[in-house]
Amino acid sequence: MFVLYETPAGYAIFKLLDEKKLEQVDNLYLEFETPEKANKLLKLKHFEKFNDTTEALAAATAAVEGKVSKPLKKTLKKLLVDDVQASLLVADAKLGTAIKDKLSVQCVYNTGVQELMRCIRQQADSLLGGLPKREMTAMALGLAHSLSRYKLKFSPDKIDTMIVQAQCLLDDLDKELNNYMMRAREWYGWHFPELGKLITDNIAFVKTIKLVGTRDNMATADLSDILPEDVEQQVKEAAEISMGTEISDEDVLNIQCLCDEIISINDYRIHLYDYLKARMMAMAPNLTVLVGDTVGARLIAHAGSLINLAKHPSSTVQILGAEKALFRALKTKKDTPKYGLIYHAQLVGQASQKNKGKMSRSLAAKASLATRVDAFGEEASFELGATHKVKLESRLRLLEEGNLRKLSGTGKARAKFEKYQAKSEVFTYQPEADNTLHVKKRKHSEIETPVKQEPQAEEEEPATPAAATADETESKSEKKKKKKKKQKGEEAPEETTEASPAEAEEATPAKKKKKSKHQE
Repeated sequence: MFVLYETPAGYAIFKLLDEKKLEQVDNLYLEFETPEKANKLLKLKHFEKFNDTTEALAAATAAVEGKVSKPLKKTLKKLLVDDVQASLLVADAKLGTAIKDKLSVQCVYNTGVQELMRCIRQQADSLLGGLPKREMTAMALGLAHSLSRYKLKFSPDKIDTMIVQAQCLLDDLDKELNNYMMRAREWYGWHFPELGKLITDNIAFVKTIKLVGTRDNMATADLSDILPEDVEQQVKEAAEISMGTEISDEDVLNIQCLCDEIISINDYRIHLYDYLKARMMAMAPNLTVLVGDTVGARLIAHAGSLINLAKHPSSTVQILGAEKALFRALKTKKDTPKYGLIYHAQLVGQASQKNKGKMSRSLAAKASLATRVDAFGEEASFELGATHKVKLESRLRLLEEGNLRKLSGTGKARAKFEKYQAKSEVFTYQPEADNTLHVKKRKHSEIETPVKQEPQAEEEEPATPAAATADETESKSEKKKKKKKKQKGEEAPEETTEASPAEAEEATPAKKKKKSKHQE
């Protein structure tokens, strides 16, 4: 039975001389109290030393991932393949499974093996022999640093750190540029106040100051590379009649130094934006296609990483960045916000004010799916994002035009619904008839049916349709009166199925009279 012991310097393979001692786990430490006792139980069979730190790092990485490294594979082939009945004690179950699959060697891993490894670690200096303790410590420290750098470099949570840092730096640069431009406009405005109103572009304004200096040089300066012809002409005319104060050459020099800083920061910002755009297309192509590189980078930066953003539901992605407004609304029991950072996306910006909430909800749902594909998908393509963007654009078009279609149900189902919910011409139930108070009711004969009155010029014409309908209604009312008289004489029960609400009201006092007669 052999024991595999891993060290920072290499692989050590011991031969266990007494296998029965392994069964006594509780008393195993007594066999390693002194180096002499340890050498009686274990014998060093082979030590495979690493050539350099790179090989040690590769072996450690393979052990962490549960794989068999090349030096270990060669060593085990030399020692164990010939002995078919030999078994190997290992400290890692995953490594033992990999060795068994590769070399068909029986590997043992249990609590007794763990205790044995702990005892070997105590007497490692005496068992290994040829390696001094100082050299072993230096190798362990170097391997620990290398393994930490390797894990940090290839950690899935750390890949998008560059996106987060670049986006935060981009926001800081925008703030600094705004502050510097406000200072430059205010400073140079004392000398040439009209220039700020004529040139609205910040970079063109700064380049003009850098090229011209004082307004006295404006007439002879060539600004065709910076400004359009009409604006250039207006600037030169304004310079001749300017109301600004005179400044010295030293003041102009300091203003031009500030202009140099603004131009350099703007150039670096353009370079940083291109870098961020490339990184976003490489890391999250679907999210970039849907919401844009700037909004996507801000969402990733706010969540902390791409994987953290993928774990959020779409409702959280929708209001990400509006946490203060959300908790304020919950505290004051008002309406919660409909959008956060996603408000700056192009699709939400194109929608009208009443449709921004609907578009932000739809966009957040698709962005959540796109983020999960980017974070956990194997293939890096933007087909999903492009497909969803086309669907969102068509939905935005429908919302803006007002042609919302019914999303569920078919025309057949709708016709069936209208069949059973159609309005009938039968009189509906009137809850006013449930009143038990004695109120004088209007007779049905007094209820006048609405009849369209013809103009006086047409009344003289014989047999009009309106007159015919009026005669029919009068004959019907007379017939109903006769029926009521018969019912009172015979004291018959009412016919509820064919009676109108007015007849039901007249029947109630008849019932009361009938009851009073029975009581007498």
